[in-house]
Amino acid sequence: MRDHAESRHRGIVRLSAGAPGSLITVGDLRIDGVTDPGARFPGYRFPAIIIGEVLWLRFRFSLSLRDIPALMAARGIEVSHETVREWCDKFGAAYATQVRRRRPRPGDKWHLDELVVSIKGARRYLWRAVDQRGITLGVLVTRRRDAIAARRFLRKLLAAEQYVPRVLVTDKLRSYRAAKRHVLASVEHRQSRYLNNRAENSHQRTRLRERAMRRFASPGQAGRFCHAHDPIYGHFRPPQHQNPWTNL
Repeated sequence: MRDHAESRHRGIVRLSAGAPGSLITVGDLRIDGVTDPGARFPGYRFPAIIIGEVLWLRFRFSLSLRDIPALMAARGIEVSHETVREWCDKFGAAYATQVRRRRPRPGDKWHLDELVVSIKGARRYLWRAVDQRGITLGVLVTRRRDAIAARRFLRKLLAAEQYVPRVLVTDKLRSYRAAKRHVLASVEHRQSRYLNNRAENSHQRTRLRERAMRRFASPGQAGRFCHAHDPIYGHFRPPQHQNPWTNL
């Protein structure tokens, strides 16, 4: 209990990493062969634990790039907002991959939904899939919301998860039905306006980050950010009944 409280006070989550699905610290993650939190990545001045702290602040909270240097300055560490951007672009996906490897196996019910985002005045569609527990399975940014885009998204999910779901839950968009016939013909498909609240609620944090970032700069940047943000955010903010600090 004391270790949890002290680590939380320092702003670094340090929990057991042994069991699958247990919370892990940024110091437990192995990036570019660096396993010691006090060690430095080749070519970087700050140790891995400092970079991990910045990534934790960036992907866990709705902070701008200029907010994080102010928080780090209060801890005696001077970094610029461009340094924060570089670290997130360089290490964000790698940290997210490590988190995915240690998460529990996702559920057998997939909820799919799409979100309209404006990027440089153009309309784009951010597709997201979550399981029945709210774990993000994948994201994809496309120009259109047609059957071709839906089919591409389903194939990406199957390639990443390596298993077929039992149930597919979507809204009444016809593109899902057409894509499902080609990719997941044997899977039960439930289309309803109200059954898909799980996926629709998962878009809320994206909207918050979009406002903090003053919108995404490009479709690629939106996809890379959500690809890293969703698993890291979900890992460090577990559901209330799984939160180890609830009874502190």
